[in-house]
Amino acid sequence: MMNILVVDDDREIVESIAIFLSGEGYEVLKAYDGMEALDVLSETQVHLMILDIMMPKLDGIKTLMKLRESRNIPVILLSAKSEDADKILGLTAGADDYVTKPFNPSELIARVKSQLRRYTTLGSIGKQNGEIVIDGLCVNTESKTVKVDGENVRLTPIEYKILELLARNRGRVFSTEDIYSNVWNEEAIVGDNTIAVHIRHIREKIEINPKEPKYLKVVWGIGYKID
Repeated sequence: MMNILVVDDDREIVESIAIFLSGEGYEVLKAYDGMEALDVLSETQVHLMILDIMMPKLDGIKTLMKLRESRNIPVILLSAKSEDADKILGLTAGADDYVTKPFNPSELIARVKSQLRRYTTLGSIGKQNGEIVIDGLCVNTESKTVKVDGENVRLTPIEYKILELLARNRGRVFSTEDIYSNVWNEEAIVGDNTIAVHIRHIREKIEINPKEPKYLKVVWGIGYKID
């Protein structure tokens, strides 16, 4: 199921959009300002975001710019403004589409479906010909090979299994126990640092700077994810 994050300081608008999206079978996440939206994005896999421009704490444009530092999910901007300059500003900041309030719910749903089709077939999820492509990282699930920026990376079988698990579930946080059970098909031993060691080795091979990873990130106190 696709997760869609709806962000607007007008709670009635959020609720109405959520009703339409839920009716189409999407899972709807909600936030009411830019800071809340970034918190949701850090904790949950989101496939598309509908984002209002005018919001307190952190407006839509700044939220979008912050998002684009690390993610390439589709973003549809919402705004009461209809001037071309506002549309250009939003698209320049990295938005994929722009809808002016008040909007036709059917049109919004059509735009959501269009962006998700593009994202899942051409975008950063990119599972084509057995490949999972995340920016410069390419995991080929058929040949069990990995490339970073076109260069082959040699991983051990266990390192590959861990990386593939995380890449297949981009944005999802896996605890040490989750990784252990998925890769070894058994429960982790309490106090065992096997996963941490493998994660360190993977980072040394796929990251330009392992201390500031672009792909394989730790969520302190919870686990690891590919982002």
